Amino acid sequence: MIQAVIFDLDRTLLDRDASVEHFINHQYDRYKLSLESVSKEVFTSRFIELDQGGYRPKDQVYQQLMVELDLEKQVEEELYQDYNDSFQRYCTPFQGLHEVLLQLRSSKLRLGMITNGNGRFQMDNILALGIQPFFETILISEWEGVKKPDPTIFKRAIKRMNLCSDACVYVGDHLEKDVRAAEDIGMTAIWKKGRQDENSSVRYSIYHLNELPTLLKN
Repeated sequence: MIQAVIFDLDRTLLDRDASVEHFINHQYDRYKLSLESVSKEVFTSRFIELDQGGYRPKDQVYQQLMVELDLEKQVEEELYQDYNDSFQRYCTPFQGLHEVLLQLRSSKLRLGMITNGNGRFQMDNILALGIQPFFETILISEWEGVKKPDPTIFKRAIKRMNLCSDACVYVGDHLEKDVRAAEDIGMTAIWKKGRQDENSSVRYSIYHLNELPTLLKN
């Protein structure tokens, strides 16, 4: 019997694409005087391309961006620091996030989270979404010293919840780092698809968070 649902964060609970677009547009506006030689369209679109969906370290993103746009090192450092300090103010949840978490909790399901990334940065984003109280355990890869798809971090979450793997469902957007990794240790995995994702040989999938409670009941 399913007793717990463990979530990924980025592109599962946090609409990262919308958040990044929101942030980078506002960053340009706030640093317009330092970026006056570059159009907003060029700056924002190139940042999003270099970001590679969040998988490229941001110091590298800003470093390459400054080289391409012929901007000073000082500007690079200021923008990178601003990203770390300010991104959480632009965090955008997927529609229905709080309602779904409330439904799951009212169904007596326990909730956990496993996310890759910088500890303080990811926790700031979780706090910005206002969802920390829903989760009895949150594992962030930097603080754990291990990251997905390593099975260690999944097993650690299950152990902290004092559950067996077959009592847990894992919900994530990445086929290998989330879905396959969770299945490999005996969890039931649900793929949170994005707009561009094609069909795949995944047993369970959803496009929208509000599909999750019904899927779990069935």
